[in-house]
Amino acid sequence: MKFALKLALAAVAVALASGAQAQTLKTVKARGVLNCGIGTGLAGFGLADASGTWRGVNIEFCHSLAAAIFSDPAKVKFVSLSSKDRFTALQAGESDVVAATTTWTMSRDVQVGLNFRAVFYYDGQGFMVKKSTGIKSAKELSGASICIQQGTTTELNTADYFRKNNMKFEPVTFATNNEATEAYEAGRCDAFTTDQSGLYSERLRFKDPSEHVVLPETISKEPLGYAVRHGDDQWFDIVSWAQYALVTAEELGVTQANIDEMREKSDNPDVRRLLGKEGSFGQSLGLENDWAYRIIKTAGNYGEIFERNLGQQSKLKIARGQNALWMNGGLQYAPPIR
Repeated sequence: MKFALKLALAAVAVALASGAQAQTLKTVKARGVLNCGIGTGLAGFGLADASGTWRGVNIEFCHSLAAAIFSDPAKVKFVSLSSKDRFTALQAGESDVVAATTTWTMSRDVQVGLNFRAVFYYDGQGFMVKKSTGIKSAKELSGASICIQQGTTTELNTADYFRKNNMKFEPVTFATNNEATEAYEAGRCDAFTTDQSGLYSERLRFKDPSEHVVLPETISKEPLGYAVRHGDDQWFDIVSWAQYALVTAEELGVTQANIDEMREKSDNPDVRRLLGKEGSFGQSLGLENDWAYRIIKTAGNYGEIFERNLGQQSKLKIARGQNALWMNGGLQYAPPIR
């Protein structure tokens, strides 16, 4: 009897879990639009242009995710969130996913109740100073005032770095990244710190970008990922595999331009599974089997998105580096679809 009771309780638990797992996708479909939480504005990742249209890596991911769900990349509502508010907004249901430059950490994963999996950008924190200071290394910043955004890992990393190197500094904190950047350019701080990709991005906004130098030190690991709430495995899988589909497409040479031809003519079983010609992998996510086809048709593969927004086709000119595919010496790697 005890064993039978245990089996019954286990069955109830599985049933309850299965019911909870589909709630976010069900809610998004019923609403008819994906609420995508993004930052307040960072070139290359998410920034509104002169016409008010949001552009960047994270923006393209949101459009791709909407395409996978609705077969319409336009069914996205962008919810601009500060670093301080992004997690509470997600937990409150104001956004369905946080697609911003958000670092995956243990405390956020475990204590805040977020789920991360696929890293869309491997980054690290650095410092920027005016060229006129003559500073060549972060080790020369002892006693400096440093502009920092509140509510980020940047605050904690900076304190750790200075403590570890027996140096002192004066933190000058701001609610938004824009405020911190503007204060630095106006001379209120000796240095500005954020992720290195952010330093290159923000430098483009300055009156004379050439007068500002990014110092060589990288003082932290900043794996940037898309965050969802704990408790909905199906939605977690959808967001994760949307990113993996982009990486897989680049691995297989599937691009926005050749995807239709590859879908109809390729006899590569990996390509056929990715593009929904074999298997029922979309159905296992609660989506149509052409889910990945819709994603890649919308924005291209991971490499195309990177180069267009951050790489050599963009103003930022950031090298792929750690964000190259694993086969090219980088860290971008996707589990197999099979």
